[in-house]
Amino acid sequence: MLEGCVFATVLCGFLGTIFKKNLLMKIVSMDVMSTGVIAYYVVVAARGGVFTPILTDGEITGNYADPVPQAVILTAIVIGFSIQALMLVGVMKLARNNPTLETHEIEQNNTP
Repeated sequence: MLEGCVFATVLCGFLGTIFKKNLLMKIVSMDVMSTGVIAYYVVVAARGGVFTPILTDGEITGNYADPVPQAVILTAIVIGFSIQALMLVGVMKLARNNPTLETHEIEQNNTP
């Protein structure tokens, strides 16, 4: 069930990226798709019965969770945020020269 919701989120973001004509909506759709991919990774990596890898008394007892997937997810979130900021700067630069953010109108204005 949860995997289905995550897959629907990724699919909605993917379809929005393809079919939306507004550049701002494309960026939002890409963010939704990125969120779905990160959620899928979290759903796959989630396990019960493990502890966080924090030393309390100097000894590790029992099973502990692998911290590498957490570091990978944090890195993916930071990279996704920076890419989104870069795309928004590009859209702001396009908006200075064009009165609209619709892709077909921008293409018509910039074709010789």
